[in-house]
Amino acid sequence: MSGYGGTFSFRVRGGREEAFRLLGNLKVFTLAESLGGVESLIEHPDTMTHTSVPPDVRAAMGITPDLIRISVGIEDVADLIEDLEAALAAV
Repeated sequence: MSGYGGTFSFRVRGGREEAFRLLGNLKVFTLAESLGGVESLIEHPDTMTHTSVPPDVRAAMGITPDLIRISVGIEDVADLIEDLEAALAAV
């Protein structure tokens, strides 16, 4: 990559339930707490990396039940887009 990072976050309409539905419909992305691999990884910070943080502090940090964080890996970009589009269509 050049100029930009490969990690980004977005929110899913419908809160935690729909965020979990999205995560359950992915085939290429791997659910993981660490976003430091070469493979494409995805996480739900509210219940994974930040679960020990008090809820009011998480909210102040923007870590909400609808937040998803992605780290793009080295897989073919078309496969990643297709996987994410299919999972988003399911929510």
